[in-house]
Amino acid sequence: MTTDLATLTHDISRIATDAGAFLLQERSRFQRDAIEYKGLNNLVSYVDKETEKQLVAELSQLLPEAGFITEEGTTGTEADPSALNWIIDPLDGTANFIHNLPVFCVSIGLAQGNTPIAGVVYDPNRNECFSAWQGGGAYCNGHKLSVSTSLHLGESLISTGFPYYTFEQMPQYLRILESLMQQTHGLRRMGSAAIDLAYVAAGRFDAFYEYNLHSWDMAAGVLLVREAGGIVTDFEGGDAFLFRGDVIAACGIHPELIGVIQQFWLNS
Repeated sequence: MTTDLATLTHDISRIATDAGAFLLQERSRFQRDAIEYKGLNNLVSYVDKETEKQLVAELSQLLPEAGFITEEGTTGTEADPSALNWIIDPLDGTANFIHNLPVFCVSIGLAQGNTPIAGVVYDPNRNECFSAWQGGGAYCNGHKLSVSTSLHLGESLISTGFPYYTFEQMPQYLRILESLMQQTHGLRRMGSAAIDLAYVAAGRFDAFYEYNLHSWDMAAGVLLVREAGGIVTDFEGGDAFLFRGDVIAACGIHPELIGVIQQFWLNS
């Protein structure tokens, strides 16, 4: 790929912003009878699908050689995970969108194999465009981001997500919650992993952790955190998070946080 990543990320931001405007337009007239179910508690609507079509069409022109890994399967083809791919979630936070809770976003990541190299998370409700490219730093509306300077769990605010399917690991998850509730300033559940990760990059959260995620939930967000100076690993401390689904993204509290998670997760 010969395209300059900074220029490419600027173009991705424009595309994400246009898609976000469409989300807000449709939110104002959305009706609950438009909801579809892909599985247990796994919601989708025409808004997700139409936004994804729009993104695929525009991103295809931007970088024709890249494949697509998408939540709604718009392209109808299976991408090679080891290749150059757009990894996109047209509407991260669908349940929030459906219930008129203004916490949802557009997430667009570009990855070379397991490594995200450009990413944008656009929150249309707050008009915040988080962007990053490999080696270029992370930004929100043009302002450079840095993760929190917190070093200890006792001074941290942490975000997570609640599983909505595959509940077999719920006992371990609840034990982690119980432990962190007693050791931190609190835990938050926003309902959008991409926004959670963007907030870690911005220093609003000190960390985010979750399991059973998909690559499109985090491809852009994990790059934001890394480029803002944070640490991103899977629950075992490795770098297989993008396609394995469990992720810890944090500032300097990462060693303490992964210790708590591994105490209950790996030893169960």
